[in-house]
Amino acid sequence: MKQNEIKELATADLTQKINELEATLGNLKLTHRIAPIENPFKIRETRRTIARLYTELRKRELSETAE
Repeated sequence: MKQNEIKELATADLTQKINELEATLGNLKLTHRIAPIENPFKIRETRRTIARLYTELRKRELSETAE
């Protein structure tokens, strides 16, 4: 998910997407521990996407308190 796509999401959509991706990340980690997955970089990509979403959410919280 690109930064431009993240900025277009509403705050409620951000939290929903974070929850979905955290569940996906947990599933990927579990699957990778049992048997190696084809593309282990998917774990890194998912983790970084979650970080981008949290960053955008925090940026919005800070801009609301600054106003």
